Amino acid sequence: MIRFFAAPIAAIALLSAMAGGARAEEFDSRDVMGGGPNFFRGSSPIPRTTVMYNGNYAPGTIVVNTTERRLYLVLQNGQALRYGIGVGRDGFRWGGVHKITAKKEWPAWTPPSQMLARRPDLPRHMKGGIDNPLGARAMYLGSTLYRIHGSNEPETIGQAVSSGCFRMTNDDVSDLYGRVGVGTTVVVLNK
Repeated sequence: MIRFFAAPIAAIALLSAMAGGARAEEFDSRDVMGGGPNFFRGSSPIPRTTVMYNGNYAPGTIVVNTTERRLYLVLQNGQALRYGIGVGRDGFRWGGVHKITAKKEWPAWTPPSQMLARRPDLPRHMKGGIDNPLGARAMYLGSTLYRIHGSNEPETIGQAVSSGCFRMTNDDVSDLYGRVGVGTTVVVLNK
């Protein structure tokens, strides 16, 4: 059975190598089958890691630190999973406590009227998919316009460029999405 799949994968690799010099160096056959490093369009410039965490939050709480540009999922035993995030640019950062009220895979995007007023060039609606700015997953925060979501621009992780949402790589947001549920408390620190 393995031989049956080996020939097509080898052929794809050879065609990719012949098609484009520098692009051939980026090819990973796992991308064809799913799960390779380019499957979700890039890895985070800030790797996900488990860290010691001294906050007074219950396990399962998400803590967003806009100054650090990090999101923490509080674990047991004084630890947390730390993710790199993109945050709101100047004038769009905020703080507060909310709950995740909805979760969506490959969400559609309808820019709010406030964003369309600033950026009339944006589409009025965009179906979910790899080119959608919300990326692979979105977690909606209370009655706000804000979300924790994926991104098709992994190079923006660690930067302040959004309109108030928290961006993660698609790989990281998919990991977080699988660990939390609707009703999860989200604490946004903006110091």
